[in-house]
Amino acid sequence: MDYQVNYINPEIKLSSYTGKLFKTEAAFDDHLLVWLISGETKIIQADESFVFGPGSTFLIPRNQLAAIINVPKDGLPHKAVAMHLSAERLREFYGHESVRQKPATTKIFPFHKHPLLESCLASLVPYFDMQENFPEHIASLKINEAISILTTIDKDIDGVLANFDEPGKIDLAAFMEKNFMFNMPLEKFGYLTGRSLTTFKRDFVKAFNATPQRWLTKKRLELAHYQLSEKHKKPVDVCYETGFENLSHFSYAFKKQFGYSPTETVAKIQ
Repeated sequence: MDYQVNYINPEIKLSSYTGKLFKTEAAFDDHLLVWLISGETKIIQADESFVFGPGSTFLIPRNQLAAIINVPKDGLPHKAVAMHLSAERLREFYGHESVRQKPATTKIFPFHKHPLLESCLASLVPYFDMQENFPEHIASLKINEAISILTTIDKDIDGVLANFDEPGKIDLAAFMEKNFMFNMPLEKFGYLTGRSLTTFKRDFVKAFNATPQRWLTKKRLELAHYQLSEKHKKPVDVCYETGFENLSHFSYAFKKQFGYSPTETVAKIQ
């Protein structure tokens, strides 16, 4: 099996992937703290991209759109420990402490192989081999330890972790123009813009005079054409960076739109 995930607790997992690459697009409900053991992770956001190698530790804030591409490397699988920092856990951690909240951030927090975080997450690895259930009180201790380390090494993190606000209603047109390349369910786009699915669809047609699916496909293909013809990127990279699920679907949609394939587009400029 190419992809395996082993949970020692609903909030703590070890993943291992041995295929060519594994891509997911997400806006997580929880903050996600990741320690990369081997392989490479590329995170693509609307304004910035990150590439993480073995030993890297990073935090992906909740409710932030990102394409995450995990790739085995140097003959080793893509292997990582991930810890969900849920609102429930964080409320319990901060208790009645008054923390000045920061606005929701799109920023990925890299910790550059920080020894405290790395040792905390590395200490979890032996537990994945346990046959019996992982004790809840130890899971709580480990999660609280990770949060404590984060608050110690980054002075800005408290305001992010202690912000429990849900997304409010924002400018739909501006949000979609910025984030159209992420292949998310319409319900999630609605939630992130502070709308129900029905209201999202209504406001979308009003803003763009087109249905969401038709507009999204057109925008993604236009971006793909630009990246191929002007940025000289490879079709396989463009496919995954512009919101398509696989190369065959991308090639079919591209040729239907432009009359020639992604490969032919590349050939024209060589």
